[in-house]
Amino acid sequence: MKEEIPGYQRLYDQGLLHGCVEAAQERLQSCDLCPRRCSVNRAEGERGYCRSGARAKISSTNAHHGEEPCLSGTRGSGTIFFSNCTGRCIFCQNYPISQLGSGSERDAGDLAEAMISLQQKGCHNINLVTPTHFVPQILTALEKAVEWGLHIPLVYNTSGYERVNTLKLLDGIVDIYLPDAKYADEDVAHELSDFDNYVENNRRALVEMQGQVGEELIMDEKGIARRGLVIRHLVLPHGLSQTDQVLAWIAENLSPRTYISLMAQYFPAHKATDHPHLGRRLRPNEYAAALEAFDAAGLKNGWRQGVDNIH
Repeated sequence: MKEEIPGYQRLYDQGLLHGCVEAAQERLQSCDLCPRRCSVNRAEGERGYCRSGARAKISSTNAHHGEEPCLSGTRGSGTIFFSNCTGRCIFCQNYPISQLGSGSERDAGDLAEAMISLQQKGCHNINLVTPTHFVPQILTALEKAVEWGLHIPLVYNTSGYERVNTLKLLDGIVDIYLPDAKYADEDVAHELSDFDNYVENNRRALVEMQGQVGEELIMDEKGIARRGLVIRHLVLPHGLSQTDQVLAWIAENLSPRTYISLMAQYFPAHKATDHPHLGRRLRPNEYAAALEAFDAAGLKNGWRQGVDNIH
């Protein structure tokens, strides 16, 4: 197939990308980027729940080979791990980055250079990991990176705790959405991740994402994703991720053709090691039940991720 031009490049060529950057930057003055809507002036250094200010904070940039096959391919996905988070998952496997804030603040030029460097390494895409609270900084850097020759797809890799009006800033810019759908129970989402109204916001976000990039996951002749939606779901012990309900909702409200990454790589981390239900790895029968739920929902596409981790 003919290589599709990334959406952000098309907006840049039309002279529209800069307006998106300005609209996003205005949001920092009374931050409402995520559903928490802290309303702090991050442009002046105030910090809300995510503990983030005016500059992006980055933990690492790498060519990552452990993502879904359509993202990692043969040359890796160009991951940029952003520090801090809009949640506090007690089982977070990246908690030094997401909750302890490991990383360093970078300006827009540094972030743009990181994007270009990953492209030069041959990565198939730029994979923005935990980007929600840095959308304005990302768009500012993206504009510079396009000027410098960035031309590979942009992946928005998120917990799924999003506001639709923030996602609308990304319409036509993000090529591939890679959100989590963590829970179907608001109380469990709050208890395990400190999310308020996660399910409501997550489902609205998933609908918006699909509306922007479509139902079909568009891949090139080598199976590398160019545009579309892939939803991740981490299966938790003791059914705490409500997998059957999550998958049934996706099939009914999005499409049975939605690509699902059904992840088995849970292990106790951070504050979960002594948790009465989360203090152990996933068992084979629990993941088998998740696969049954996938089939029962009538879902057709996806991957089994981390199966070797089950004991």
